[in-house]
Amino acid sequence: MAKRKQIHYAIIGSGAAGNEAAWHLRQRDPNSRITVITAGKLLFISRYVLPRVLRGEDDWRKLLVHSPDYYDEQRIELRRNTQVVSVDARRRVIRFRHKEEMAYDKLLVASGGGGYLPEGLREYRHLMHKFITFGDAVRLRRRLPKKGRVLIIDGDMQGIDLGRALAAMGHRVSIAAGDRLFWPHDVEDEDLPRFIKALEKMEMEVIRGRRVTAIGFAGGGAKGSIQRRVSFDSGRDIRADAVLPFCGLSPGIDYMLGAGVDIERGLLVSPELKTTDPNIWAAGDVCQIWSPEENRYRFYYGWKNVKLMGRIAAFNMTGGKEAMETFKDEKLTVTAAGKISSPYWEYD
Repeated sequence: MAKRKQIHYAIIGSGAAGNEAAWHLRQRDPNSRITVITAGKLLFISRYVLPRVLRGEDDWRKLLVHSPDYYDEQRIELRRNTQVVSVDARRRVIRFRHKEEMAYDKLLVASGGGGYLPEGLREYRHLMHKFITFGDAVRLRRRLPKKGRVLIIDGDMQGIDLGRALAAMGHRVSIAAGDRLFWPHDVEDEDLPRFIKALEKMEMEVIRGRRVTAIGFAGGGAKGSIQRRVSFDSGRDIRADAVLPFCGLSPGIDYMLGAGVDIERGLLVSPELKTTDPNIWAAGDVCQIWSPEENRYRFYYGWKNVKLMGRIAAFNMTGGKEAMETFKDEKLTVTAAGKISSPYWEYD
């Protein structure tokens, strides 16, 4: 009897979707080869646990979702610090920045998204702080004095999540509310006052009706740091120890341009997470899933949604047929205690 060919599954991205998919691929195809590719240097650390760094956690190993031994035990090849520059779908080849090429049989694109920055703020990028990686969290902690002042621009749900953690630590948190306040939730104008009141109950100041026009250096702050001066179109200036843009996400899929798959804002996939290429799937923040109920492609965010996508993609890459539930009630709500509750904050 002819020996079955060993299938090579390649996964671009080592976040929640990529790691979940790798685990399920191993369970469903024990003899396969699995490679996870990430541009990051560290193993996967969920952004949900990064506030622990702000509270003093210095050992990144304690924050890992999986230990290094896990990848060896599961026979998952993890390629860190490896930048993908393009995918040749016709030849089924991934090209890396260092010129190497790697062949695959089936590919999962799960590279997530980076923070979106509006055009008018991009020249001030060097004066703002990201909050995506362990290193970002360490740098923010070092910058903030006790009871420091933090300004969050726009205020998407990730920013509000960080804001409530900082406020609970005693920092003064202000949100310069923009077009993406509460993103990706859609909040009707008549409901805004109720949700803004809930933010204030969570000890966050909301600055409305003013647009950030410039960011510059101000005088020295605590810890010997230099504060930022943030200017608004109203003529008002405020000082902050740290300025963090939270203006939504932009899928990280530049390397897929030219791969021959359909792309809008993200990779367009069926409810089974399959792209227009028969050997490529996508999961997580990179993909827009077709919703028959809404007759449109849409993104699905949040830890549980992203993990679910990873599992469904793995199931279908190994011969299964399971669809994402594309009609979900993911409304923003206010609890009986008057605070905000979002399904995008659910984390296990």
